Amino acid sequence: MLAMAVFRTPVIALMPDLIPSQFRSQANGVINLMGGLGGVLAFLGGGILYKIYRPLPFWVGGLITLIAVGILFWKVKEPKELVESAARQEPGLGIFRGLKDIPRENARSLTLLILAIFFWFVGYNAIETFFSSYGVATLGVSESTASMILSVAYITFIAFSIPSGFIAGRIGRKRTIIIGLAAFTVLLVVAFFVPVVPAVVTLLALGGVAWSLVNINSLPMVVDTSPSEEVLGTYTGLYYVAGTLAAVVGPILNGWVIDLTGRNYNMIFLVTPAFFVLAILCMLGVTKGEAKVAS
Repeated sequence: MLAMAVFRTPVIALMPDLIPSQFRSQANGVINLMGGLGGVLAFLGGGILYKIYRPLPFWVGGLITLIAVGILFWKVKEPKELVESAARQEPGLGIFRGLKDIPRENARSLTLLILAIFFWFVGYNAIETFFSSYGVATLGVSESTASMILSVAYITFIAFSIPSGFIAGRIGRKRTIIIGLAAFTVLLVVAFFVPVVPAVVTLLALGGVAWSLVNINSLPMVVDTSPSEEVLGTYTGLYYVAGTLAAVVGPILNGWVIDLTGRNYNMIFLVTPAFFVLAILCMLGVTKGEAKVAS
């Protein structure tokens, strides 16, 4: 996990370094599609390899990682001007000085956007963490069946990842994200009042589409609040800081709410919309982060 924390942000930060602003939502859609397909292959292939020989999934996973790193090292070339700019920067935390120098409007938009990301990930965490318990306690299904029901949302998210980027390219990232949050909010509230398996499956499938409108366009919007192309890696890091903090705070906060309601796991379908509404309120104040016109 420590190694992943070290390499993940720099690797993802290569996307805005290599892709012009107006195509970053579409590119992030491709990244999420490939990541989703990789996750499916790992899930299916890992089980097969494990049956053959228990250590085999770890060996194959390590080999694939080495191959990916090799491709990244030898085939992906960073823009020369960005490499030279990085070489001129002071080591350590000097790069964060750039955050102090950004215009006030950019700083305000960045702050609100990071807060919105934190809120919607805290909300989404309630579903990810407690859906299995909800399935057993409320829907009356097994934990494995509950996991399969939730996987419907992941499947539609993956399937709609690239279209979400193109939608943002047409109507704007902010509007796309707000539409996604609002739609997912309505779907989850309906699920609260209709706790039956067919309805929940349908609503989660539509929710995966709505979530793709949000998640695919959030990173490109964060990096494009930057007035300079030289600190995009720092902005990418801020995006992951918000998500990581939400992953820490979310289970504690959401678990506390569920305990207060007598372990009523159906409450996840009200807790998540509440945080989505907070995220929408933050997004309404964001004025930066749309795709920039190429000069």
